[in-house]
Amino acid sequence: MTAKNVLGTELLPCSYDPLTGYFRDGCCNTDESDLGSHLVCVRVTPEFLAFSAERGNDLATARPEYRFAGLQPGDRWCLCANRWREALEAGFAPPVVLESTHANALKFVTKAQLEKRRFHNALH
Repeated sequence: MTAKNVLGTELLPCSYDPLTGYFRDGCCNTDESDLGSHLVCVRVTPEFLAFSAERGNDLATARPEYRFAGLQPGDRWCLCANRWREALEAGFAPPVVLESTHANALKFVTKAQLEKRRFHNALH
């Protein structure tokens, strides 16, 4: 069965460079083992990267042991839905690629919240 995005259509890839997703398949795919719910495809901003680091999740620093080169502003990434909601509440939510955001993200945030932060220059 094909995964759906928050628009109700086929889930499109988020990023292959950097390679993202819980399964590192370029998509915000998920299953019951994805305890972090890496569902929201975002375009990271400097403000969000600083916010995330302050919360204990430094996404900008390379972690070669996890094959992670670190994120730069403008990179796309499958973000944990709760972290995106937390960033939204704090005023630092990065823009969202709706076509690449998994439908299960709607268990954490509303479609209206995501649409307000929509990034319109998708890869596709």
